[in-house]
Amino acid sequence: MNASTSSRFAALGAGALLILLAACGGQDESSSGDSLSGEVVADGSSTVGPLTTVAGELFAEEESDVNVSVATSGTGGGFEKFCEGSTDISNASRPIDEEEEVPLCEKAGVEYTELQVAIDALTVVVSSENDFVDCLTVEELNTMWAPESEGKITTWSQINPEFPDEPLELYGAGTDSGTFDYFTDAVNGEEGASRSDYNATEDDNVTVQGVSGSPNALGYFGYSYYEENSDSLKAVAIDGGDGCVEPSPETAADGTYTPLSRPLFVYVSNKAYAEKPQVAAFVDFYVANDAKISEAAKFIPLSDEQRQELEDAASALESAS
Repeated sequence: MNASTSSRFAALGAGALLILLAACGGQDESSSGDSLSGEVVADGSSTVGPLTTVAGELFAEEESDVNVSVATSGTGGGFEKFCEGSTDISNASRPIDEEEEVPLCEKAGVEYTELQVAIDALTVVVSSENDFVDCLTVEELNTMWAPESEGKITTWSQINPEFPDEPLELYGAGTDSGTFDYFTDAVNGEEGASRSDYNATEDDNVTVQGVSGSPNALGYFGYSYYEENSDSLKAVAIDGGDGCVEPSPETAADGTYTPLSRPLFVYVSNKAYAEKPQVAAFVDFYVANDAKISEAAKFIPLSDEQRQELEDAASALESAS
């Protein structure tokens, strides 16, 4: 990205959005003085959903006639709709699957651009009333969640003899969730490999309610949901082999929170960006204000290198439109 392009993204405001719109959207909104209007349709990850929702709320302060709708059918469910051409943006807590989802988009002729917009610390939580768990090793998590544990590992004392002989209540992401894919791969060594006798949900608020309501419950989801509910939940430090590390913006960004720190993405339909001025303006706003959006939504902003990659990808998207 050259200096002029970079500075344009950095300084993008309402007026610049309209100028950019005329250049890449094929409609001279700025010359007529009309404001933008219409719908931007996003779906997908329940983890990334709050991030895009905040982006939409901030964007509405500049373009009040554009409605950014954000649904949360899970990363997998979101890609199904996206590859059908039903949405403009797909929120994803993992990369698009090369074997199943990429062919779906190719078959439908849906071309897209991947934008990494934030970092997340996938967070294991227990109730704030839990007084016996502060840290878990990856091996202990595996004992809880491995497929072979189904119906066999049912008490905390089976995880660690120092834990009480109390029932183990598990909450976690549903199988359409990118959070489920990432967690199972990081903890069990294979994407999708998990015991099925747990409280599965695509709605992270269900996990919040379930875990906060029982001192014997444990669940996992994105860091922002823990931040929003830290009065009733306790984050569990994770020992990935080098000692216990608590999830935080700092440990996720510097790589010490392993193996549960991860990138977060939005996928943009190239056609929607080129043909819908409101989509192009929203995506450009998202990129230009990414750090502000991440902080407002309690996510972890990109590093300088990741930020440059985001700007480069956004510039390529603009040039192709």
